[in-house]
Amino acid sequence: MDLMRRTVEFKPDTRNVFLHILTRCNLKCRHCYINQDEHGADILDADTIKEWLGLFVYKPGRPQSALNHINWADKTNLIFLGGEPTLNQALPLAIKEAKRLGYGSITVDTNGFLFYDILDKIGPDELNYLSFSLDGSCPEVNDPIRGSGVFKICTAGIRKAVSRGFNVSVIFTASRMNLYDLANMPGLLKRLGVKRFFIQVIGIRGRSSEVDSRTVSLQFERNEWEQVMPRVAVAAAKMGIHVTYPKVFLGPDEPFICAGVAAMNYFVFPNGRVYRCPLCEDYPVHSFEIKGGHLLERPPLTERELFQLTIPEGCVFNRILHPGNIQYDEKGRPVSRIACCMLKEEVLPEGFAD
Repeated sequence: MDLMRRTVEFKPDTRNVFLHILTRCNLKCRHCYINQDEHGADILDADTIKEWLGLFVYKPGRPQSALNHINWADKTNLIFLGGEPTLNQALPLAIKEAKRLGYGSITVDTNGFLFYDILDKIGPDELNYLSFSLDGSCPEVNDPIRGSGVFKICTAGIRKAVSRGFNVSVIFTASRMNLYDLANMPGLLKRLGVKRFFIQVIGIRGRSSEVDSRTVSLQFERNEWEQVMPRVAVAAAKMGIHVTYPKVFLGPDEPFICAGVAAMNYFVFPNGRVYRCPLCEDYPVHSFEIKGGHLLERPPLTERELFQLTIPEGCVFNRILHPGNIQYDEKGRPVSRIACCMLKEEVLPEGFAD
């Protein structure tokens, strides 16, 4: 089977909106990034979600009027997140409203519990992907990270969604807790009928930032990642699964490009904060805020000003927030630069179609 490998370049004419419709969750995953002190504890109601969805199909900062707007709907990818989004009973209405507005793609990220009979209230034609979080190929790996009994419930939810015709993807958060098990995931996904596999690297933010890095290291080094990840991606693609994973490290001739400059990503939280970079979410440096029905740009100093900095390490936020990620040689130069966390690589099976 011929495989296609590619780095997914940032597209300035495409937007991604990550809308957290609540921060509440029934699980307490060890790597959860939600920080209610910074993100709020509200559950967005249907009217608020409808209003906010409308904001993101127009150019930020401009009032919505018949004469002064740019409609971005069909170029905007929408991801509903939590907490656990199916705990918000407004989710089915939110999906239908996003469909009505013409969003280019709609995804729901879930832990697999599928509360309030969500699969009975939406159809496969209303979602591009229903994405399940699963951090191990068996209960022995997954459940110490996500909670007792979660593997069984999540995989049952995947089977049910697949049987009803939903396009199902799986998200795996890689860390030292489960990297050794990553090679076992493609076989499981093939058996479950999963079409796409998203692998992300643990971020030291939210709950994982509370781990004492002097005694426990959740992150891994470059050689560990590069020994495992490409091999797993190829194995999954040979089984017909489309794999997406973060670039993480740049080669010596690869330029550093910041998504905050070259792309349009919006991470929206229930308290109205809107970030452009997920690494900043533990701090009040958000670029925008939603007030009075408008998406407003905040004055400096925000994450936006830091996007412009050029440093030898690559990502300035990794240098500021996660300096332990970066290795230096004897002359104090970074051994390898850290890529923007939004830069992805893909391995696609022959003939794969979204």
